[in-house]
Amino acid sequence: MGIFSKQFANLVEWQEFREDMVFYKWSNNEIKKGSRLIIRPGQDAVFLYNGKIEGIFKDEGDYDIESQIIPFLSTLKGFKFGFKTGMRAEVLFINTKEFIVKWGTQNPINIPAPQLPGGIPIRANGTFTFKVGDYVRLIDKIAGIRQAYYTEDVRLRIVAVLDQLLMKWISKEGKDMFNLQANSFDIAAGIRSDLDMQLFDTGLNITGFNIMSFTYPPEIQAMINKNASFSMIGNMNRYQQASMTEGISSGKVRGGGTASDMAGMILGMNMANQMLQNINQANNQAANSAQPQTGQGQGEAKKKPNYCPNCGSKASEGNFCTHCGHKLV
Repeated sequence: MGIFSKQFANLVEWQEFREDMVFYKWSNNEIKKGSRLIIRPGQDAVFLYNGKIEGIFKDEGDYDIESQIIPFLSTLKGFKFGFKTGMRAEVLFINTKEFIVKWGTQNPINIPAPQLPGGIPIRANGTFTFKVGDYVRLIDKIAGIRQAYYTEDVRLRIVAVLDQLLMKWISKEGKDMFNLQANSFDIAAGIRSDLDMQLFDTGLNITGFNIMSFTYPPEIQAMINKNASFSMIGNMNRYQQASMTEGISSGKVRGGGTASDMAGMILGMNMANQMLQNINQANNQAANSAQPQTGQGQGEAKKKPNYCPNCGSKASEGNFCTHCGHKLV
């Protein structure tokens, strides 16, 4: 993109528009009859005169000053005189695409946590996207004093306030400080909203904010991994038995001197105690289940006498004596 003059048969000075440029301002050059404006794809050209916007060209192409631009910019002072003398104007070339920028915390952020009085030092990284939304604010706050503006300038501005926003939204939405990734969507949504308000006056819009990962210190990460592995074990006794058996069978506790022999003895004693507890528990269960059957058998073993103990009469087939009514069983 740029402005060039056929009248002097040479290119007017302009800088190549880089991919990471948010805008570039062409200024301090005379625009005369015969000049042309070239707009590349993904660019808008904003004509400025005395710091005010006089016209915006959004369609890509090659524009002739005399036949295409003069009618559109009829309010500019120089155009009223048909370019008999050159005039100084500025053209702001704005990149209209959506930019994707990577971010990362420069230093650990100490997030308050009840488990740790000093807080949890956490790092994070991800990406954010932005684009130019308001040309008037952009010119008023940035383009009025800058010749060019790059994505790195925006990134530095974001990182300057990102630590405070991360602390704010992690404390608000981080329901589990040891698994912040589960709440990363809600945390990122809150940060995006705040960043958009931070850049509102500059004419830039934050269109997206993503958190790719949270990083804990090594010792805290080790605790998280251990807690996760324990939570996956359904029967801790069975796990301990399997670990002891594996340690003994693999030979890790044999043949290494007094220390390894002692470790083997401890493992063997633990296993024996555990097995003894299991055997006792099984025996108790068997005794409890057999007790009702024993009582029932003893009841059935009682026999009815042949003669009534009360009157001495011969007992009948019933449970009571037919002569005196005494109970025989």
